[in-house]
Amino acid sequence: MTPRTKPRGHGFGTSPVFLAAISTILGAILFLSFGYAVAHTGPFGVLLVILIGHAITIPTALAIAEIATNLKVEGGGEYFIISRSFGHMIGGTIGISLYFSQAISVAFYMIAFSEAFRPLLSWIQTKTGIAGQTWMICIPATVLLLLLILKKGANIGVSALWVVVTTLGISLAAFFLGKSPSGEAVTFDFFAKIQDPDSFFKVFAIVFPAFTGMTAGVGLSGDLKNPRKSIPLGTLSATLTGMVVYVLVVIKLSSSLRPETLATDQFAMSRIALWGPIIPIGLAAATLSSAIGSILIAPRTMQAMARDSIFPVASLNTFLCKGKGSANEPFNAMLVTSMIVLTFVSFGSVDFVAQVISMFFMITYGSLCLVSFLEHFAGNPSYRPTFRSRWYISLVGAVACFIMMFQMSPLYAILAILAISLIYISLKRGREKEYGLSAMIKGVIFQLTRSLRVLVQRKQEVESGISWRPSFIAVSTSSLTRLAPFDLLRWISHYYGFGTYIHYVKGLLNETTQQESKQKLEQLIQLSASSRAGIYVDTIISPSFKTAVAQIVQLPGISGMENNSMLFEFHEDDTKEIADIIEGCHLSSIVDYNICVLRSSERHFGYRKKIHIWLTPGDYRNANLMILLGYIIIGHPEWRGGEIELFAAFESHKLDNQVKQLNRLIDQGRIPISQKNVQKIPWDKKVRTYENLVCENSENADLVIMGFSLDKLTQESGEFFKRFPNIKDLLFVKAGQKIMISETTD
Repeated sequence: MTPRTKPRGHGFGTSPVFLAAISTILGAILFLSFGYAVAHTGPFGVLLVILIGHAITIPTALAIAEIATNLKVEGGGEYFIISRSFGHMIGGTIGISLYFSQAISVAFYMIAFSEAFRPLLSWIQTKTGIAGQTWMICIPATVLLLLLILKKGANIGVSALWVVVTTLGISLAAFFLGKSPSGEAVTFDFFAKIQDPDSFFKVFAIVFPAFTGMTAGVGLSGDLKNPRKSIPLGTLSATLTGMVVYVLVVIKLSSSLRPETLATDQFAMSRIALWGPIIPIGLAAATLSSAIGSILIAPRTMQAMARDSIFPVASLNTFLCKGKGSANEPFNAMLVTSMIVLTFVSFGSVDFVAQVISMFFMITYGSLCLVSFLEHFAGNPSYRPTFRSRWYISLVGAVACFIMMFQMSPLYAILAILAISLIYISLKRGREKEYGLSAMIKGVIFQLTRSLRVLVQRKQEVESGISWRPSFIAVSTSSLTRLAPFDLLRWISHYYGFGTYIHYVKGLLNETTQQESKQKLEQLIQLSASSRAGIYVDTIISPSFKTAVAQIVQLPGISGMENNSMLFEFHEDDTKEIADIIEGCHLSSIVDYNICVLRSSERHFGYRKKIHIWLTPGDYRNANLMILLGYIIIGHPEWRGGEIELFAAFESHKLDNQVKQLNRLIDQGRIPISQKNVQKIPWDKKVRTYENLVCENSENADLVIMGFSLDKLTQESGEFFKRFPNIKDLLFVKAGQKIMISETTD
């Protein structure tokens, strides 16, 4: 791991943040493309472009201001903010793309800088006949700039910003004080534009990079005396200043020149200015200042990532994080950045890269807004910014970023997302799992579920039988050796209800039992994840099974809905737990819980195709719950293709009437049981036992459901649970609530 040396920095105030941002905002596009935009969309269209663009940049500026006043912002600017909120892997992924955007932007600005000399090159050609090329200016100017920054560092860069921003201000003043040239009779029309104009989104894609400079000053975070103050103040003031200037430029252009002139003359602003040459000079100043702003922050982003060991090679991190001098100037990172800049400057055109750069900037801005939005809902006590934005502003910014990416260019948006994904995969290899993003999302989910549970409790009315849904608690001492109750619970809670599975640890609460409890819980969580069970798992430590159940039945509903049912379980070859289960049934009945007792076997529900439900005269109250449970279980994908058969065991003279009522109940309740699956079983208690009746008809069933009486079970000391030797998996049911299948029949 690379040593985390703390950079001392230069101790700048707010001015460099403002200068770096405003010099990038008021850049090449202002001078070269705003006339084109007014010509193709009209003043109204350009103002709409400005409005949409700032719907992205202003929320981002507010998000930066908010996050910066919560964190102790160190070197790395936007990368530092994102990595400390989302974790190093996501922060590194976005940081690498951001770094390349910043570095290649220098080449883009320097090529635009050379465009300012076209009028001079044309004049030289007319006088001497020598045809000059823009690369003759671009490459030497880039080399000089890089050498200057390498030798003098950020101090000379900030000093240069003062000079170029002053020049930029003078050129804009000359433009605003100018007037329409002779021969241009212009009447201001809010909707005036040329014939057959380019589409609105094409114009937006060309103009939008003009708005992306407001975060340039954030990259100086490691060199600021008070980042919490300087970043919000400098960023917001530059963003608002830039917006005002853009609006005024649109109005001035529209009031001074016709759309046709604006569409054909790239230097149309020179026609209006008091002194025409000041506009190319201003363009040179604007592009040079933008290049300086980018060349100052790109190496600092790389240095911050190396300090966090983001790059996969340790020696590379060590090399890149090293600084120079007491201010820890990122000299080595600057060398690497210089090579990247010179490579792209030599191409002479970076149109393709420039569009991808815009996408990466949009991803960065969207991520910053997303951090702010999530932090608003996570409710993290450690998130205490002194400046607060509004969650809906951050949400608008995040959504706008990702929508406009695809509106501007679906191809480049997909390429940018693909590049981001590949970077993330390469960084993820060999790294331990991080919890930055997951912790934030977990906080958001916690706040959401907390609010929903409180709301549900406040709005909760007495549950009617027709709207009943299962909210089961299962308790077991053999959770990892007998999986039948776990499977049954996840089938019941798959879609219609909720399940809580609790492993019982016998003993007093001490270090030993607590450690055992934690180990069991981890195993249960893994089991739940591997089986994709939508149930909540937990453990409980108690001196006896009885006291454990007494505690469990008083637990609040995890889902926000009150628990209403208990599930106990024992194996057919291990009946010694029946006494404890009977005590648990009594405690559950006190709170009016529905009670289910599963007698499991090695057959483990067989082929999961047949469920037999047995109804007797004593099951008047249990019948609806038994039928509903069968319906819910058969609806699980693992029981796909299964069928329910009902066995009505009544005295002969009552049998037809009971079956008619049963068929009517099934029909009105829309239970998918065909009438042919409702079996009439005449039962004379004096001639034949119930046990023989069930064993004869349901020996091959995968699950048998029948009712039981708690009083009778207690009197017999649980003998009823031990009967039915040929039946393998058997669910005994006792309804503690009035449950209706249809509104007209119970």
